[in-house]
Amino acid sequence: MVKGMSAISRKNQITIPAEVLRAAGLGPGDDVRVSTMGPGRIAVVKTDALLEQYAGSLGDDVYPPGYLEEVREGWR
Repeated sequence: MVKGMSAISRKNQITIPAEVLRAAGLGPGDDVRVSTMGPGRIAVVKTDALLEQYAGSLGDDVYPPGYLEEVREGWR
């Protein structure tokens, strides 16, 4: 585990130390989701990781049969 120190600015911004970002596999341009984990704790999750976690998680009952094919055909 890599640790670093930072402070919250008057504009509620925080700079995450570069070594912490590298250890987490994050870098410039990455999209992240920030959420609370309890008092004094937050989590920063790369959105690609969220896509991998939830992709395909909706059941077959979400869209009626043929609906997605119809929508995709409209893209052509």
